[in-house]
Amino acid sequence: MTAPNASCLPLVVAGAGVIGRRHIDLIQASGRARLCAVVDPLPATAALAQKLGVPLFASLEDMFAQQASLQAAGVVLATPNHLHVPGALQCARHGVAALIEKPVAHSLKAGRELADALKGSSVPMLVGHHRRYSSTLQLARQAISSGQLGRVVTVMGSAQFYKPDSYFEQGPWRTKAGGGPILINLIHEMDNLRYLCGEIDSVHAVASSAVRGYDVEDTAVMTLKFASGALGTFTLSDTVASPRSWEQTSGENADYPNYPSEDCYFVAGTRGSLAVPTLRTWSYAAGGREPGWWTPFAVGKLQMEATDPLAAQLAHFCDLIEGKAAPIISVTDALQSLLTVEAVRRSIATGQTVALHDLI
Repeated sequence: MTAPNASCLPLVVAGAGVIGRRHIDLIQASGRARLCAVVDPLPATAALAQKLGVPLFASLEDMFAQQASLQAAGVVLATPNHLHVPGALQCARHGVAALIEKPVAHSLKAGRELADALKGSSVPMLVGHHRRYSSTLQLARQAISSGQLGRVVTVMGSAQFYKPDSYFEQGPWRTKAGGGPILINLIHEMDNLRYLCGEIDSVHAVASSAVRGYDVEDTAVMTLKFASGALGTFTLSDTVASPRSWEQTSGENADYPNYPSEDCYFVAGTRGSLAVPTLRTWSYAAGGREPGWWTPFAVGKLQMEATDPLAAQLAHFCDLIEGKAAPIISVTDALQSLLTVEAVRRSIATGQTVALHDLI
């Protein structure tokens, strides 16, 4: 742990759940920030705040009432999803920067209200789609945008894993509408695909609850049309014994077992293909035989130095507060990922292809 000094940015963490405590650990280990308060209404959090040696507040209202003495430079909003927008609005009113955990809002309506309220505001706002700080995704995006693959033609994605029975027993709401992988997990994947391959124009999706029989889906398959003309498929399931999800393949979250030989995305273009996160590549050698299915590929692998995305996100948030950078993902940008998930939901409900511009 790095000892804070007077020049460190004082940050507040609102929400002391799993992700909130991860943010606290990162702040404590940072040489640029220090924890100045925790906001959480649960009485059990008192022991944590006492251990950390910082004041505990039951609400953001209570915390901001003491802002004159705290002088908080930023707030990490690791609260439940439905509190993201109210918390961000409070931060904006008090002129304090916010790092809003994803999703940016629990609904499109709330997200749009936040975006409208922030128009013309100079208060820094960053949305915590932390995978955008992944060195793996950044290198893959660079390879794609540089034209290394030629024109992207197809994209295949997968988020397939198995949630144990205890997951649903501990949270029975997860068996009801809104508790399935579409709203809980898909937001990350759609943001990743947008980051890698550009905006998504339309989606067509089908879902099933045949395995568990709950009121909510356990599996969904979708086809995607990108603005570039590329076409994609994505398979989502929380009831299959499969290692093909970002958490299990990237190795970025030590809480999950890692299968480093597996991939969860495959991007194919006119000049080459790229598997992610292994970063293996296939391309035709320049000046060699005519490209075609009889011509062997030159097989390679992109090289990178791995970084902790959450630590990189905290560093960027500090840069944002100090006016040294613009947000990597703004509220408006994050809202587009939420819009894509809403299009998936609408398509499942109607059985029709849904164009994103019809939801705007």
